[in-house]
This record gives sequence, structure tokens and C-alpha cells, in this order.
Amino acid sequence: MTELRDSAPEAAPARRGRRALGWIALVAGFVVFGLVLVLVAGREWSQRPALDAESAGPDGALAVTRLLEERLGVDVVIVSSLDEALDAVDDGTGLALGSTAPLADDDVERLVAQAGDTVLLAPTSRDLRILFASSGFQAFGDGTPAAPSCGLDVAVNAGDVVPGEAYDRGGADVACYPVADSGFALLQQEGDGRTVSAVDGASLLVNEHLDREGNAALALGLLAARDELVWYLPRIADAASTAPATLGELTPTWVTPAIVAAALAALAAGIWRGRRFGPLVAEDLPVTVRANETLEGRARLYARASDAAHAARLLRAGASARMAVRLGLPRTAPPAEVADAAAIRLRARADAVRGILLAEPHDDASLVAFGERLHDLETAVDAAVRTERTPS
Repeated sequence: MTELRDSAPEAAPARRGRRALGWIALVAGFVVFGLVLVLVAGREWSQRPALDAESAGPDGALAVTRLLEERLGVDVVIVSSLDEALDAVDDGTGLALGSTAPLADDDVERLVAQAGDTVLLAPTSRDLRILFASSGFQAFGDGTPAAPSCGLDVAVNAGDVVPGEAYDRGGADVACYPVADSGFALLQQEGDGRTVSAVDGASLLVNEHLDREGNAALALGLLAARDELVWYLPRIADAASTAPATLGELTPTWVTPAIVAAALAALAAGIWRGRRFGPLVAEDLPVTVRANETLEGRARLYARASDAAHAARLLRAGASARMAVRLGLPRTAPPAEVADAAAIRLRARADAVRGILLAEPHDDASLVAFGERLHDLETAVDAAVRTERTPS
């Protein structure tokens, strides 16, 4: 009995030590499991943009860039910013250019004029207007192969392709692969020893569609015209900042508290001196107007008044409210605050995102460009939020 009593104090620290080691091992196991989960699942959560030259996904362009490098000896240079693209392109290089919606008109014209040959992989209506004098998109392919309708060597060698978007010819020198009645899947402009081509890269040269008909032959023929090809997908961060300083940035810091205090005083005075509460008319007015009639009527009034600024304010208010909800802000958050939150989420410059959201169009053309940039910004925010919340 004495020996048992003497060994009890010695056994208690041993049991506590084993229990502590068990908890340490359990915590270490959870930490290791979390690290492995982050490392493995982080690759699945990373979302590359469409036409990414290093993406092996269905909408990536890794296959065509590998063919260019390994089969044709073309040096593919991937750049990620406007400054890098301007430094990389010259008369002896080709340029594969993604959607130019974030770029200003001057930046697009400067890139195209500086490169030897340019292939627009996702031309916008603005690109078609300034480079081909075209009206924009005309039709969409239905999956039926289209035959070349021109004598362009790359088109003749490629044969039939499966087109996606088709464009109005406008002032293009060459138009190939007719789609529907008035659209063409390939436009090309020549001048000063340079060529500018427009194709729907998302339908012709992404990994998923490259093996259809003559898609690969056409893509390689267009992109391998020069020994070096610069691959550039513009980002929201490359947008030119054109927004003026906001009213909040120009006013002193004491103005906002003074306005709030005055509003509270006016509200208190109204409640104190108020006599009537409730509606002036008890019954509801028997008037019903369809929503589409109201929408069409307002649209005609705006078009007749040529009030681009007012239409832009409505577009900005709607986009700002939708992005505010996605970013965890109140729907009534100011556009400047929404722009700053979007810049943080997109890892872009705040002044660049403000330049898109707070721009002030002055005519119909600038209103259309503003709408396109606003749509691209909202799409980028939606994709960023979805990527963070849901594993791909």
C-alpha cells in the first residue's frame, strides 16, 4: 500500500504529459491537413482568364502557343501590362491582343500601330469601329462549318472552320468565312506592311475548339506571320484614369458632420412642429402602367434629348448597387466607395477603377464605350467574388 501511495504522485505527471502530447499531436495534424488542403485546393480555386496563353483549361490557349513554339519556332512572349506590351512590340513582332475594353482608344491605336501584325482575339465594337470602320457584331455561328470566301492564303490553306461571332465587313480589305447574311468570321486590314486581323478567338483557337475542322490551321497561319509573338490580355488595372476629383475629395472634413447635424436638426424640428401624419389621400389611385411601357417611354425621351450624361448616371447607379451587394456593401453605398472596394478585390489601382465607374460620357459614342467598360468591370468583380467563395 505504501508503494502504491508513493508511485501515485509520480504517475500523475506522466499521465498529464501523455495527454498534452496527444493534444499537441492532434493540433499539429489539423495544421498539416489545413496546409495540404490550401496547397492542393488553391490550384483549383485559381481562375485564369479566357484565352490565357498558359492555361490548359477548356477556354485557355496553351495548345496553340505550344504549337507555335514547338512546331513553327515562334517565340511567344507573354506580357501582363500595357507598359510591358508597348516595350515588347515593334515592327518585327506580331501581337495577339485580347479584349481591349479596359484600354483607352489612344492605347489601342498606339499598340496596333507599333506592332508588325496584330490579331484581335476578342474584338469589341469599339475596335471594329476604329480599326475597320465596322458597325460591330452582326451574327453568331450555329456550329456549322463555314468555307473561306476569299483568296487569303491562310484561309485557303485552313479550309473550313467552325466560327463563333461574326462581324460587319465595314472598310476591311479582306472578309472571309461568311456567317448568316452579313457577318464574316475573319476581317483583315492591310497597310504600311502591317496587317490587322479580327477573329473570335474564344471559338477558334482555345484548347476546347482548336481541333475542329481547320481552326488550328487558321490560328497558326494568322499568329505565325512573325518570328516573335507578343501575347497580351488587357486587365482592369490597365484602364486609363480619366475621372475628376470627387466632391468629397474637394470639400473640407468639417462639412459632412455639419450637414449631418443640420439634417438631424431639421428632422427634429419637423417632428416637433408636425401636424399631419399619413397620406394626404386615403384611397389608392386606380392607375396601372406596365413596366416595359415605362422603360420604352423613358428610353425614347433620353434618346430624343441626347442626354448621355443622364443615361450614364442611371447605368452607374445600377452597376454600383449590384457590385455593392457582391462586395458586402450597402446598396446605397456611394460609387466612389464601391470603386475603392472593387479595386481592393481586383488588386487594381483605385484611380483606374474610379476612372471607369465615375467617367462622364458626353456623346453617344462615349456612352457606348462607358457601358462596355462598366459591364467588363462588373463581370470582373462578379468573377473575383465567385472565385473566392466557391472552389472551381
